[in-house]
Amino acid sequence: MKWSVGAKIGSGFALALVILLAIGVSSYQNTSSMIDAAAWRTHTYAVIADLEHLLSIIKDGETGQRGYIITGQSEYLGPYKDAVSTVRPALDELVTLTHDNVSQQRQLERLKPLIQTRFAQFKSIIELRDAKGFDVAVASVQLGEGKKVMDEIREIIAEMRVEEQRLLKIREQRADEDTHRAIAVIIYGIPVAFVLLAILATLITRNIAEPLRELAAGAVKIAEGDLTINLKANAERADEVGALVRAFVNMIDGLQHMAAVAGRIAAGDIRDKVQPRSPRDVLGNAFAIMLDKLRAMTSEINSGVNVLVSAAAEILAATTQMAAGSAETATAVSQTASTVEEVKQTAVLASNKAQRVADNAQTAVAISQDGSQAVQASIEAMRRIQEQMESIAESIVRLSEQGHAIGEIIATVNDLAEQSNLLAVNATIEAAKAGEQGKGFAVVAQEVKSLAAQSKQATAQVRGILGEIQKATSAAVTTTERGSREVETGDQLSVKLDEVIHGLTDSISEAARAATQIAASSQQQLVGMDQVALAMQNIREASTQNVASNKQTESAAQNLHQVGLRLKQLVEQYQV
Repeated sequence: MKWSVGAKIGSGFALALVILLAIGVSSYQNTSSMIDAAAWRTHTYAVIADLEHLLSIIKDGETGQRGYIITGQSEYLGPYKDAVSTVRPALDELVTLTHDNVSQQRQLERLKPLIQTRFAQFKSIIELRDAKGFDVAVASVQLGEGKKVMDEIREIIAEMRVEEQRLLKIREQRADEDTHRAIAVIIYGIPVAFVLLAILATLITRNIAEPLRELAAGAVKIAEGDLTINLKANAERADEVGALVRAFVNMIDGLQHMAAVAGRIAAGDIRDKVQPRSPRDVLGNAFAIMLDKLRAMTSEINSGVNVLVSAAAEILAATTQMAAGSAETATAVSQTASTVEEVKQTAVLASNKAQRVADNAQTAVAISQDGSQAVQASIEAMRRIQEQMESIAESIVRLSEQGHAIGEIIATVNDLAEQSNLLAVNATIEAAKAGEQGKGFAVVAQEVKSLAAQSKQATAQVRGILGEIQKATSAAVTTTERGSREVETGDQLSVKLDEVIHGLTDSISEAARAATQIAASSQQQLVGMDQVALAMQNIREASTQNVASNKQTESAAQNLHQVGLRLKQLVEQYQV
């Protein structure tokens, strides 16, 4: 197969995309149809609801008309007025909803003059009730003209409702058909797409994945150092996999050749000549250069080993003397470091005490600031209390004025009760003059007299209660004024206390700043002592390391002498 790997994979993805696109387009069309059907269902319900609302508005107008005919009171015209104001928007809403339905528009054209006629009848009967009274208006209603118009209106609304339900049924049938088609696409399309994609994936896997799996197994063996590899992949393929197999075979041949050269070098034979496969053969060029340098280096090592053996003996003698001097120096440095550590401990104690003083000063500053803030809050609270006391005093004064007004009203009521009593006495006298015909009037006069007496008694009780309220109001005014003066005195004392706390805060802040400066100086001294102690510790460690290094150098010199002898023996093994 002469297709490239990219073309094979791309064709597989293209086929998958075509299948998914076909399923998606079909599903989208069916789903859009179902959404449209749902929208039409909502539209139908909205039209039916508006028709019912329109009929309800007309009924409300009729209800308002009848209520006014029966009572003659204008407040019963509320439903009629609401119907007049809402019938036009309701008709406009129906016209908007059915603008794409010619049949429904014709029905609305029939409905509009009937509704106008019906509301004109409402208006004329209401005017007839105002002009000629109840009987004439009822007689006009009983003629039945309004009933005929309402029957026609109900008939048209019923026809429009039936038409909307018929259209809804047709659209629901279409939606059911689209739903069945969508289900069929999902049920049959997805398995077919799955089978086709599974076949395509199997072919691509066999054509690409299996050769790559063999190459990966070979790469794992090469990574483990195993160069005995026998590739079974088809190296005659024209695509990228075939090129990769051929490159892999060439790579294995080169590695096997380099491994053979490395084996001869390990055996001590560095006389081979390595020929790189190309100027870009990094490993071949590196092996060629390595062999040339290794031969030159071996010659130089052979001549330098003799010098190394003689120099190692001289180094051994010098390092022995250095080890003794370093031990004495380490002892002196250790004593000095102990003294510095004691001085450092003293500085730490001083720094800790200075830091505690600074912390206490900062705490005192915070407490004084909190106290100042509390006093400020107290001053504000006293001022608010003073304002509230003044407001209460004004309210109580207004209450006292209203109490005087109530007293005047009570006096007026008392006068009315006395006049009622006088009228009742006169009525009793007139009833007595009338004889038997005036007995009923005498009973009424007696009741009026009794009510007048009760009114006078209640007026006396109210006057007594009002007097008590006025006394309590006067006492409240006096108490409020006294409380206002006490609040003003407390406000002045709070201001003085705020000034005292401010002075105390300034003093404590100054002391806190001084303590902070002392703590900072102590901290700087402590840092300096830490640096001195660290320096002495470093010197002591350096001295200790120097002693250990001298001992190691002495041991290394001995080992170096032995290595020189051994190295000489090893170099003599290579054939140059």
